[in-house]
Amino acid sequence: MPVQFIGAIGTSGGSESRAPHGPVVDKVYLGAIARAHELAGFDRVLIGYFSSAPDGFQIAAYAAQQTERLQFLLAHRPGFVAPTLAARQLATLDQFIDGRLAVHIITGGSDAEQQRDGDFLGKAERYARTDDYLDVVKRTWTATEAFDHDGPFYQVRQSFAAVKPVQQPHLPVYFGGSSDEAIAVAGKHADVLALWGETLEQTAQTIARVRAAAARHGRSDQIGFSLSLRPVLARTEDEAWARADRILAAAKAQRAKAQGAYPVQLFRNDDGTVPNVGSQRLLDAAAGGRVRDKRLWTEIAALTGGSGNSTALVGTAEQVAESLLDYYDLGIDTFLIRGFDPLEDAIEYGRDLLPLVRAAVAERDMARVAAE
Repeated sequence: MPVQFIGAIGTSGGSESRAPHGPVVDKVYLGAIARAHELAGFDRVLIGYFSSAPDGFQIAAYAAQQTERLQFLLAHRPGFVAPTLAARQLATLDQFIDGRLAVHIITGGSDAEQQRDGDFLGKAERYARTDDYLDVVKRTWTATEAFDHDGPFYQVRQSFAAVKPVQQPHLPVYFGGSSDEAIAVAGKHADVLALWGETLEQTAQTIARVRAAAARHGRSDQIGFSLSLRPVLARTEDEAWARADRILAAAKAQRAKAQGAYPVQLFRNDDGTVPNVGSQRLLDAAAGGRVRDKRLWTEIAALTGGSGNSTALVGTAEQVAESLLDYYDLGIDTFLIRGFDPLEDAIEYGRDLLPLVRAAVAERDMARVAAE
């Protein structure tokens, strides 16, 4: 089973430990980080979604013009445009960038974040809407003649899109979420379920839940799994942990000084509660200790309230590769990795980490074939 690597790009270079600088939309930086990921050997890069961030469609279009082979994973929140329009927008972009697009469906785990864009539905309703939304989007991509749709949230009459994705039958659909509602929708629709960086035990539990949900739709063998982590590398293990300590100190200082320069506040509701199951699971992992399993570092997750992709693997490239392979053996076939120094770390990962993991996976696959 081949392994894929996804990075992350944006229009500025901030992180939890590094204050953003320069304009909000820095075309030079965006082009540089996109090209760095391509040269580093990443398969794809994520373009995230926040209510305060620049538009991801425009970012993807610009970054695609700066690269030749790099593929893109565009985060998209259902409910803010009609599904027929979203399907045409995504298909059109896929045509312009020669079939290099996938979509990452983010239903939205934080009420406060959703409300900033005018969405006041509750969580259960949002996931029900996402299910209906994806029914329409996929049908728009694949329909060969006009169709009607009567769902709980969307109704269309004689809808048809002349533009179809380059990729057939449709764009790859990634899906985020760990709640029961999310797992149910993922089991029906997702090509890839994206998890945050949980412990090995938590990860195995989630994979089992998703496969069971997918089995109810006859597709338990049709869904892949992505895990998001923040590798912290150095020449020795001691140096790597010293680097992690510096990152933590910088993150604490930045939070104290800026009080939200980086959007970690999006992962708390206005009343301070943790908004989603994924964040709760990261905080559960952090409650078990600073380091879980061999080298899963949880302190940034604890500091930020379980914000998204906030757990890390700390060690030498060889040690981190070993830990990634432990997840691979559970069924993770994609790793979304990004650094606390986004541009520099992408280059380092391509030089030191990706080749090790790919070589080890190839050896595993060859041994598996030989044993069959």
